[in-house]
Amino acid sequence: MKEQSKLIRKQAARSQNREHSVPLYLTSSFIFDDAEQGRAIFADELEGNIYSRYSNPNTTEFIDKVCELEGAEAGLAFSSGMAGIFASLAGLLRSGDHIIACRSIFGSTHQLLNQLFPRWGITFTYVDAARPEEWEAAIKPETKMIFLETPSNPGLELVDLEWLGGFKKKYPHIIINVDNCFATPYLQKPIQYGIDLVSHSATKYFDGQGRVLGGVVVGRADLIKELMFFIRHTGPAMSAFNAWIFSKGLETLTIRMDRHCSSALKLAEMLETQPAVELVRYPHLPSHPQYELAKRQMKQGGGIVTFIVDGGFERAKRFLDALKMISISSNLGDSRTIATHPASTTHSKLSESERNAIGIQPGSIRISVGLEDAEDILGDIKQALDNSK
Repeated sequence: MKEQSKLIRKQAARSQNREHSVPLYLTSSFIFDDAEQGRAIFADELEGNIYSRYSNPNTTEFIDKVCELEGAEAGLAFSSGMAGIFASLAGLLRSGDHIIACRSIFGSTHQLLNQLFPRWGITFTYVDAARPEEWEAAIKPETKMIFLETPSNPGLELVDLEWLGGFKKKYPHIIINVDNCFATPYLQKPIQYGIDLVSHSATKYFDGQGRVLGGVVVGRADLIKELMFFIRHTGPAMSAFNAWIFSKGLETLTIRMDRHCSSALKLAEMLETQPAVELVRYPHLPSHPQYELAKRQMKQGGGIVTFIVDGGFERAKRFLDALKMISISSNLGDSRTIATHPASTTHSKLSESERNAIGIQPGSIRISVGLEDAEDILGDIKQALDNSK
């Protein structure tokens, strides 16, 4: 079957009730047929559900769909995207280990590296996503992992995944961990380049309607097995209800992403014509400095557009306040278009110099382009620019 058909038809085993849509398994625990079955499942001699903190038919179905999309061997679901990212780092790293990370990462991930991991003796080095020569220079004997986003949040910088696959072959002992949230596996599949782990905030495009929180990490089976030990005993489990929502959301992922991407490209093209806009970033816009790379490794440009208005923070505030239809929020990947001011919200904990290093200016605006009519989206942004002078 083709990808879209698999997303709709891949389901948990049908019960004796012959349901067409997978039911919700709202249970904390599962029974054993006999004492021997319980022993064998706990000993990993048999597969089976024990407790919903470990697994549940709804979370298993969701994970299986993401593995199918990404081409991964195994995966785990989490209570939020950040729970997944934290587990994918903390569950594999030890005191004394070193991480190489792209400078342009989400604000909470930045806080993990800068504030939390130093408490446990885990160090890091930032590198520029677009400068591969910095990566090899950053390697130390204790380097255990590379973590990156592509495209990055919110600057939409890209990492060349084909080059990264070659890097992995040269340094096979280093785990490469890619946050693929902005692109989704519909637009790019890092694992096909040899990447070890891929993480997603399922809260975003997998749900697609801003309803529930969740995260997922997929990749090599041996690494996922190691992470399973970590999450069993720390408990960042996804609820069965949220997994059910995500699994149903994935049924329309490709259809929604086509609409997000087509409207985002129209918006990016319109913004380049506006005198109040100093800079526009969108991967499939010819003016993007990595346009050729984006065309090569991303099927489409994604649903996020970032731009900088002239007049700095004050103009950005006036622009946001002038919006009539578009929501002001820190979320993204919703069916509704969202405008975000990264410098004062999602990346506010970074210093000014750190924000400048990844292209976040006082006048930066991130637009998560929704599923409304493209004319309405463009019209609202155009009038807000005109009325924020």
